[in-house]
Amino acid sequence: MADTTGDPDMPSVSPFKRRSFLASAALAATAPVALAGSAAAAQKAEPQDAIDYGDYGCVARLLRIPERRRDLDWLRQSLQHAVELELATIPPYLCGWWSIIDRKCEAARLIRRIVGDEMYHLGVVCNLLVAVGGRPRITEALASYPGPLPGGVRPEVTVYLSGLTKSYVHDVMMAIEAPEDPLTEARDTASTVGDFYTALLTAFRTLAPELSTQGQLSERIGSDVLEPIDSLSAVERAIDIIKEQGEGTVSSPAEQFDDDQPAHYYAFGEIYHGRRLRKVGRTWQFTGEPVPFPDVRPMGRVPLGGWPSPPARVRKLLDHFDATFMAVLANLETAWADGDPRALRVAVHAMHGMENPALELMEIEIPDAPGTYGPQFRTSLPTGLT
Repeated sequence: MADTTGDPDMPSVSPFKRRSFLASAALAATAPVALAGSAAAAQKAEPQDAIDYGDYGCVARLLRIPERRRDLDWLRQSLQHAVELELATIPPYLCGWWSIIDRKCEAARLIRRIVGDEMYHLGVVCNLLVAVGGRPRITEALASYPGPLPGGVRPEVTVYLSGLTKSYVHDVMMAIEAPEDPLTEARDTASTVGDFYTALLTAFRTLAPELSTQGQLSERIGSDVLEPIDSLSAVERAIDIIKEQGEGTVSSPAEQFDDDQPAHYYAFGEIYHGRRLRKVGRTWQFTGEPVPFPDVRPMGRVPLGGWPSPPARVRKLLDHFDATFMAVLANLETAWADGDPRALRVAVHAMHGMENPALELMEIEIPDAPGTYGPQFRTSLPTGLT
């Protein structure tokens, strides 16, 4: 969860500033895939009797509950879904990053930064959940690949694991991070990841829950520093950072900030379009300096249920990788369950051990099919038992 590579090229910690230059971007990119239906309309139809939160197991259903009835249990359940959402992004981004041969190229630097940001976001939502008396359930939170994002957010997006290709950048990476307000299209009435975090922040403001720092963790993660959250202003800042690092801001382009890093959606857009985002008149377009698409290891798309009947060498690597990944998740869960920074460091150490078997797999060709093997990120049945 901390700086997982020790990459000397990673930016140093800098104070948060609003990523305001993205506000007027006119982008030749896909519009976000969104949930069908309106949360506002669903609220009107919501019955007025007591709510059994066990029946509201996904984000869309949680958002249908009227704001006036969102209590502390609603907040805890929603934060657990946030844990699942943030964790779900890390495996596909790692696969794309590991597949890049030259780690010093611009595309690799962009993705490496985003991986660090997502790990930081996971730490933030775990701290928020602990702050309101919850306990992050990390070992059971991982999504299945290929499949939708957890909680029913963007159900038309299929998240799969693959090496980096233009279609992977477009259909998975950009689709996950698509903004709350797509800057080339009119705002839809559907729910996005941004909507979900806005609802979380609204609930914090309405409930004003007592925030406990006991069990929260402090750690440097990527280019950010995770800190205990002890006030509403700290909650607001944390959620603003998650939203702006991921999908960008809708604030004025006249505002400035120090760490001029594009939000994730636009960073992936630079890789996809092969050009930096730059200002043209009053708009921002992908017409800047070239961002060459990198040479990659041709990791194939992991099929549903994992690689079928892999050779013995591949099976051994897959099982080693998955066992290491399970250890990472178990130690992360222990870290926040016990407020144990040592468990967090153990998880970080274990995370380092995931890369070598992943790279070995990406060098082994798949028999009778194009491409090479790659990690499955499985936490259930061992290979060969599916």
